[in-house]
Amino acid sequence: MAGSDPSSHMTGKELLIVLVISLGSFMAGLDATIVNIALPTIAKAFNVSTVLASWVLNAYLIILVSLLLAAAKIGDIKGYKKVFVTGFVIFTVGSALCGIATSVELLILFRMVQAVGGAIIAALGSVMVTSYLGERVRGQALGLVAMFTMLGVALGPVIGGFLTSAFSWQYIFFVNIPVGILAILLGISVVPALPAVFPSSRLDTPGVILIFIALGSLIFGLNQIQTQDISTGIEALVLTVVSSTLLYIREKKEVQPLIILSVFKNRAYTIQNINILILQMGLAGVMFLMPFYLEIVKALPTGTSGALLLSLPVGNIMTAPIAGKISDIIGTKKPIMIGFIVMILALFLLSAISVSSHTGEVAFYLFILGAGAGIAFAPLNSAIMGESPDSERGMTSGLLRMMTNLGSTLGVTITLLVATAALGPKMAEVAAHTLKPVELTAAFDSAFLFAMGLQIIALFLMIFVRNTERSGV
Repeated sequence: MAGSDPSSHMTGKELLIVLVISLGSFMAGLDATIVNIALPTIAKAFNVSTVLASWVLNAYLIILVSLLLAAAKIGDIKGYKKVFVTGFVIFTVGSALCGIATSVELLILFRMVQAVGGAIIAALGSVMVTSYLGERVRGQALGLVAMFTMLGVALGPVIGGFLTSAFSWQYIFFVNIPVGILAILLGISVVPALPAVFPSSRLDTPGVILIFIALGSLIFGLNQIQTQDISTGIEALVLTVVSSTLLYIREKKEVQPLIILSVFKNRAYTIQNINILILQMGLAGVMFLMPFYLEIVKALPTGTSGALLLSLPVGNIMTAPIAGKISDIIGTKKPIMIGFIVMILALFLLSAISVSSHTGEVAFYLFILGAGAGIAFAPLNSAIMGESPDSERGMTSGLLRMMTNLGSTLGVTITLLVATAALGPKMAEVAAHTLKPVELTAAFDSAFLFAMGLQIIALFLMIFVRNTERSGV
């Protein structure tokens, strides 16, 4: 599909392929956030605690993050088209099962089924773009995929809130069914059936299990240390360290490893994967804390708060495709560094907000943050895929999605820990809405400064990455 057309414009067929892949990214992003706003309703419907209901979200996240690399490997073995369409089938069936679940335990189980499909369609996005489209349009294609991913993440709470209030919580899952069927039909008819990259390879099952234990215990442990059950959280994090060590030892000796450790000898590859994690940590932390600022400090209704928060993904959506296209022409390093500089500026401005700050001012800062992330994210994806050897692009695609989702998880947890440390024991002892607005604002400002510090580190690391000029343009 690479073709010999020297132009930097996608053909109609290439655009259709990208749209099918983007639809998968949109659904994966949507279902990572659509459940959040419906959790109280789900807890009430099944008459269970909020803690138990939260596993409707946590179970999905653990399975999704843990299976991304395995899904990419299976794509290498069986062929990307076949596995991608199968992923959508699993995702759609899982969504239907979630909608008809008769207990919270069944709902959690069916969410895990849904997450298996979500992991497949998320893991294969970048490698399919890289395999089916030429280098000349890689950046803009990945920019479109990034735009749809952020659109799904942004619209999740909005769509979830509307469907839950207008109909019932089941419809947040039923809405996936027609979209899933459309994606399956388009995938079958539009996506080319290229030969499998490694048809004779095999899946490193022990490696998959160790990744599941390492990431599952990490997510569980980070959640637990924020509760009164700190000892269980620490035990889970110790398990993370042990299983990660065992994974490293295994992958180093394995003939057909799940993670090819030799690729990390490439400095640019390693640094830019770390920067994907850092970028996502900053975004997730801000998106987690801002509702508290808007609803508690500024006393805004939930609907108004949600509308203001949309300014961040709007900024991202407006810049990601443009930045991807520009990176196809001038290389990836400059757009990435500009993106981080814009994010640093936005986080500095957010760290100065106070009780008296105007909501329009805050929305503008969020827009700038989203725009900066959009400028950096698509070129980062393109750069990482470009640094990956052809034989390891499947693994790289899965690793990209894993770093993105892991960044979201770490961003929420660590940002909250920083805010808690800045406020002192009060934040852990009493409900947030009972604290003085000025105290909350000071804690949030500290968290935003911490996020800014992370982006400064990412910008500094980019100094050690060479620029990648595009060929054929």
